[in-house]
Amino acid sequence: MYRIGVDVGGTFTDLVAVDEEGRTILEKAVTTPADPSIGVLEGLALLAARLGLDRAALLAQTERIVHGTTVATNALLERKGARVGLLITEGHRDVIEMREGLKDDRYNLRMPPPEQLVPRKLRIGVRERVRADGRIETPLDHASLDAAIAALKRERVESVAVCYLHAWRDPRHEHITGAAIARELPQAHTSLSAAVLPQIKEFERVSTTVVNAYVGPVLSLYLGRLERRLTEAGYNGPTLIIQSHGGVTPIAEAGRLAAGAVLSGPAGGAAGSVYAAHLLGEGNLIPFDMGGTSTDISLIVEGAPSLAPSRRIAGHTIALNSLDIVSIGAGGGSIARVDTGGILHVGPQSAGALPGPACYGAGGFLATVTDANLVLGYLDPASFLGGRRKLDRAAAEAAIDCIAADLGTDRLTAAQGIHRVVNTTMAEGVRLVSVRRGVDPRRFALLAFGGAAGLHATDIARQLDISRVVVPRVAAVLLAWGMLTTDLRFEVARTHIGDTRSLDGAALRRLFEDMEAEGLARLRASFDGPARISRAVDMRYGEQVFEITVPLDSIDWTRPDPLPEIIERFHRRHEDLYTYAMRDQEIVMVNVRVAVSGMLSTLPQEPLLSAAAPAPPRGERQIWLGHWVAAPVWDFEALAAAQSITGPAIIESPMTTVLLRSGDRAAVTQFGWLDIAVPSRQ
Repeated sequence: MYRIGVDVGGTFTDLVAVDEEGRTILEKAVTTPADPSIGVLEGLALLAARLGLDRAALLAQTERIVHGTTVATNALLERKGARVGLLITEGHRDVIEMREGLKDDRYNLRMPPPEQLVPRKLRIGVRERVRADGRIETPLDHASLDAAIAALKRERVESVAVCYLHAWRDPRHEHITGAAIARELPQAHTSLSAAVLPQIKEFERVSTTVVNAYVGPVLSLYLGRLERRLTEAGYNGPTLIIQSHGGVTPIAEAGRLAAGAVLSGPAGGAAGSVYAAHLLGEGNLIPFDMGGTSTDISLIVEGAPSLAPSRRIAGHTIALNSLDIVSIGAGGGSIARVDTGGILHVGPQSAGALPGPACYGAGGFLATVTDANLVLGYLDPASFLGGRRKLDRAAAEAAIDCIAADLGTDRLTAAQGIHRVVNTTMAEGVRLVSVRRGVDPRRFALLAFGGAAGLHATDIARQLDISRVVVPRVAAVLLAWGMLTTDLRFEVARTHIGDTRSLDGAALRRLFEDMEAEGLARLRASFDGPARISRAVDMRYGEQVFEITVPLDSIDWTRPDPLPEIIERFHRRHEDLYTYAMRDQEIVMVNVRVAVSGMLSTLPQEPLLSAAAPAPPRGERQIWLGHWVAAPVWDFEALAAAQSITGPAIIESPMTTVLLRSGDRAAVTQFGWLDIAVPSRQ
C-alpha cells in the first residue's frame, strides 16, 4: 500500500509516494491554474508510470492521500472569493472597518485603508446583545433577523458570516441565526464565529469569520471536485488536507474551517523541516522554500516550529493558530523589470505556470529568474524536469536582452543582476524571521528546498554569514514529502480570562479535561488510532496588549494547584522571546488551548546509501560567476556517501539543480543529502 503527498504550487504540482517500507518515489507535474484538480490527476498518472503502474492500479493500492493546496490562499490574495454578507450585533457593523485603530504602516499618512471583503451594504446589524459574562441583555429580535436575511437574499450573497458580540461566551443567538439562514438561504455557505473562533477579541473574531466565509465556498468547491475526480479514477481512501497549523484534517472539516487552510501548502514545508531536523540531528534550522512564484521562510528552534496565534494575509487578520511562515514574492517565475529611474526590480509579480518564464516556450516573453539562470549557464536546457520540458535558450536571451537594454548594459550583466537582486530580497526574508526577532541566523543551518532553492541558497547564506546549507535529496518536493510526516490534528480553544491570582487551578484542570473530551470526540469521528494531547495557554502581563502562547506539555497536573508552575513557565517563555521577565507584575490568562492529534502510520524513510566508490562528474558546463568557468556537472542521484565536492560545480537531479560557488564544499550524507560548508565573507 502507498501513501501519497500532493502539493499544488503556483507553477508545479509535486507528488511523493511512500510504500509500506518507507521508500519514496518523487514526481512533478505542471499546475493547471484554472482547475488544480486536473493537474493533480495528471501528476498521479505520471507517478503511477514511474512505479510501472497505471493510475487506477496505483490509486487502488493507496491507503491515503495528503494534500496541500493554495486554493484558499489564492482566493484571498486575488480577491476571487464568494460574495459575502455579514450579520452582526446592531451598532457593530463597522468593526471590520475600524479594525484596532491601527494601520499596517502607521507612519504612512497617505496609506489607504484596505478594501474590505464585505462591502458596507452587505454588513447588516441584528438587534440582540449578550454581555461579556454571558447574560442576555437584549434577546434576539426575530423580526430584525428576518429582515436582515431577506436583505442578503435580495443581494444574492453566496456566503454569510455571523458574528455577534460575546458569542464566544454564549452562542445561542448565533445558532438560531444559523438555522434561520439554512431555511431561507439553503445554498449559502454559513460561518458562525462561535464555530470558527470561539474566543475573546471582537475584531479578530469578525475578521477570521469573514475570511472563512469568503474562501469557504471556493475551497469546498475545489475539494468536492477533487474528491469526485479521485473517486472516478478508482480511489476509495481518505483525502486529508494539511492545515496552517501543520496538522491534517478530513475534507469536510477543511471545508468548514476554510480559513485554517490559507497556509495549507507552506505548512507542509514546515512539517517536513521538523522531520528533516530529526534526521539531521540538527535542531536549529531555517527552512528556505523557493518555488516558482514565492519563497516561504520559517524557523525551527530546538526541533520545533514556531506557531503564531494570529496572521495577516493580504491585509486581513486570521486569528487561528498557524505556523509562523514569512512568504515573499520571489521565485523562479518572478518577473524582472526596470523602473523609470533605471532601478532593477525582481518580483513580486510572477509568470506562474502559464505562460511561465520565456524559456518555457509557452507564450511568455518577460524576463524571469529562471531565464536569468538559464542564460548564466546554471540550468541545462535539455534536462529540465528530467528532459520532459526543453528550455528555449534563445527565448530567454531575448527576454534578458530587453532588461539589458533598459539598464544600458549587456546580457550577462543583466542576468547576473536579476540573480543578485532576487538573492538580496530572499536574504532580507531570512532576516525577517531571525535578526528582526532577536535571533542570530549564524547559529542556524539553512535548509534549502523547493525546485529553485539550490541555485540561490549558498549566496544567500554568504550574505547572512550562515556557514551551513543542507539540500535534501527530496528538496524539489519536500512540501509533499513533509505532508506525509504530519498527524491528524483538531484544535479546541476557549477564553478563560482572569488575573492568575484569582483563578481556580482545579477549575482550570476541569476545563482542560472538557476540551480534551471535545477534541477526542472530533478525532474519533474519523480516526481510531493512538492519540496525543497537548495543552497551552495564552498569557500576558497586566499592562500588555498582546498575549504569548505558553506550551504546558510538561506541567505536573497531579499537583493540587498547577497555576504556580504555569506562571513560572510564562515568565521563562517571555524571557526566551523578549530577553526579560517581570515577576512582580500581575499576569493575565486569556485563552486556553488543546490540540488533539491522531498519530498516523510510518514516516517516510530516507534510504541509507550503500558503500560505493565516489562517482565521477558526468561532464562539465560553462557557468558565469563574473567570468566564464568550466564547472563539473555531477549527478545528484549517483553520489556516494561521504563523497566531497568543491565548488564551483553544478549538481543536478531530474527535479532540481544545486550551484556550488567558489569555496563551497559539499559533503554527501548517509541519506544522499548535500551538507554544504559555506565560507565566511570576511
